[in-house]
Amino acid sequence: MGLSGLTTAAITAAEPFRPEPGQFPPLEKAHSYRGELVFVDHANRRGSLRVEGTGVFRMNDPHPFAMLPYGVVRYHGAPADLRDIPLGTVLHVRAFLPPDPKTSAVPVLPANSKEKDANHRRGIGIFPAENHVLLLEDEPSYCQREGLIWKLKEVEIKNREGTLIASREPEEGPGGEASEETLTFDAATRIWRGREWVRIGNLISEGTWPAEGKKALGGQPVHLGITWRPTPGDVFSRFHLSDIWLDDEAMQNAMQHQSETHRAFIRSRWMPALVDAVEYGQFGRATVTATLFGGMDPALYADFKTGIPALMNGVENTLKHTEGGTAGPTQMAARGTLLDVAKLPGEAPMGSSGIRIRFETDLITEGMRPARIVKVRPGSWPDVHLPREEYLGNGASSIDERFPTPAVFPKY
Repeated sequence: MGLSGLTTAAITAAEPFRPEPGQFPPLEKAHSYRGELVFVDHANRRGSLRVEGTGVFRMNDPHPFAMLPYGVVRYHGAPADLRDIPLGTVLHVRAFLPPDPKTSAVPVLPANSKEKDANHRRGIGIFPAENHVLLLEDEPSYCQREGLIWKLKEVEIKNREGTLIASREPEEGPGGEASEETLTFDAATRIWRGREWVRIGNLISEGTWPAEGKKALGGQPVHLGITWRPTPGDVFSRFHLSDIWLDDEAMQNAMQHQSETHRAFIRSRWMPALVDAVEYGQFGRATVTATLFGGMDPALYADFKTGIPALMNGVENTLKHTEGGTAGPTQMAARGTLLDVAKLPGEAPMGSSGIRIRFETDLITEGMRPARIVKVRPGSWPDVHLPREEYLGNGASSIDERFPTPAVFPKY
């Protein structure tokens, strides 16, 4: 929806919810909003969004957010890391209050912040206290999860830039009346068809779009990548198109590329998991039961097999390794064997894979305790050295070792 579609009731309806340690919170209790990504601190899994409210979008201050340890990021319909998403991308957010305000990596706000009027024509809803994110996804990812599709109604063009009138509708079956939205595009907008990157000039030369003026597009189904940029005149609620995928093959190609990017990333950074229980033996021996986090590519989970060698290391809530040493997490990690890998019955909540592992080691480390976060590397994954900003130095486990601290953010 555009800015004009937001109402006070829609913003204030969600009751603030604070997740419990050691539990995956229900997605339906999350507060929903969307905004433009304007800052990323990828190593600490946090950033800032210009949140869409009821007022003038460009005047909204960047609002800090932090990913929950099990928070899921999706880009182009595939798993992603914050570093994969370009600044300016408009993202859909499902978020909660900070699980522990004392250790929050971003400012902690009053629970009713989303109901306050920010004044100066900004309106309400632009700085929700629900700034710990369970699900962060771009427009194609959101539409695919919700079963939606954009349908193009009309194009108006001059000098290879202009506007598209489109509506986001259910992909199959009736879903009520969809509101139309006007979106801008220009020569930098990427248009994808099959395996091709098509320029606006190509659409004009083949007669699909006019060289000048308007043309009806008859509800052509597409996926859209949405961003924001300053708009001339007194138009305050108009978003811009970074990408248009004209068919399923084009969207699948984008998904596959992002999936490959994320698979390589996780194999070099290890799979995060939540510790469910620890059975202690003698002389440092222990068996750790943990649930692998969700939102990953199926090929990554397939690498976890009963009987294989594996490594496990404690991590901080930003997923930084806490036992890093000078040679990376492999030097300090507990080594052992996966005794069991099992899929739990029922549907897994958002953030959980529903896959539980049992890991036996003869030398357990401090970070492996119930309700704590660990990372696991199957023996088949590459042993690489992480960049300095992605682990805590000298085996420190202090929450205060961050780059930078929350002091860089605005005061509310």
